[in-house]
Amino acid sequence: MIQMKLLLKQRFFSWFDSYDVYYEDGSVAFKVKGEPAWGHLLRIFDAPGSYLATVKEKIFTFMPQFEIFYGDEYVGNIHKELTFFKPKFYFDFNGWYVEGHFMEWDYEIYDGYNNLVANINKEVINFTDTYSIDVVNPQDALLVLAFVLAMDAEKCSRND
Repeated sequence: MIQMKLLLKQRFFSWFDSYDVYYEDGSVAFKVKGEPAWGHLLRIFDAPGSYLATVKEKIFTFMPQFEIFYGDEYVGNIHKELTFFKPKFYFDFNGWYVEGHFMEWDYEIYDGYNNLVANINKEVINFTDTYSIDVVNPQDALLVLAFVLAMDAEKCSRND
């Protein structure tokens, strides 16, 4: 059962941009700020501006990898695995993995017990494409957002 919905409006993405992530009621849930670095580096803040987390791309790896930090504390690594049929992403935190079509923003995140953590898809809201992030447990919202940002970074890198 979905407990929280976050909305991210589609835009031409720039890693040095700042943008907001909204709750369904339109209030700001998180602020995301891109910073210059080797590889992608995103910092996530709460609505008032307190630092929460970092998404950092590991460079010089065969397949895309991203590290997640809460403050200075390492949380986990998101990595892409090469498969014959379609790419798969795994998060070494609680065995999280992705199912679906992540390149089209239509995918689900599951935990290591195959329980749904979040559903991500593209919707048309107010005549604009908006990415809807439906989170089952609100306590996972920050980690889900970090995961989604890493997935988007990988997609952005492939298109560069």
